Amino acid sequence: MLWGCFSAKGPGRLIRVKERMSGAMYREILSDNLLPSARALKMKRGWVFQHDNDPKHTARATKEWLRKKHFKVLEWPSQSPDLNPIENLWRELKVRVAQRQPQNITALEEICMEEWAKIPATFVQLSENISKIGKFGDPNIVTEKCSQLCALLEK
Repeated sequence: MLWGCFSAKGPGRLIRVKERMSGAMYREILSDNLLPSARALKMKRGWVFQHDNDPKHTARATKEWLRKKHFKVLEWPSQSPDLNPIENLWRELKVRVAQRQPQNITALEEICMEEWAKIPATFVQLSENISKIGKFGDPNIVTEKCSQLCALLEK
């Protein structure tokens, strides 16, 4: 599984998650990767974090962690369809990776990292403009999501 984030300024970090993600692991990933991504993307003060309603995201411990870290979190309605603009990036990454035809999990991980880094900020901005839902076009929103790309190896 991969965890990645982005803003209208471009893609942030992408990491491989090697085991089933728990709430504690999710918070550790945010701590180790979200803030460095926001800094690298030169996000202005007051940026807003968006994640969906996965139980790890809505757990009391996660909400408390986000509150203590002074994160502004975009409210996401429960039972909402997955309209997260990062889905466009995952699709783009899957297309790019499939074109390179990785032969094993190591190659898959390397290619994912390489291709993620190549996704231009203009694609990210276009993805957000296509979504045009709520504040998704706001350059001060950082969005994250996990995705499984191992299915590409099964082809």
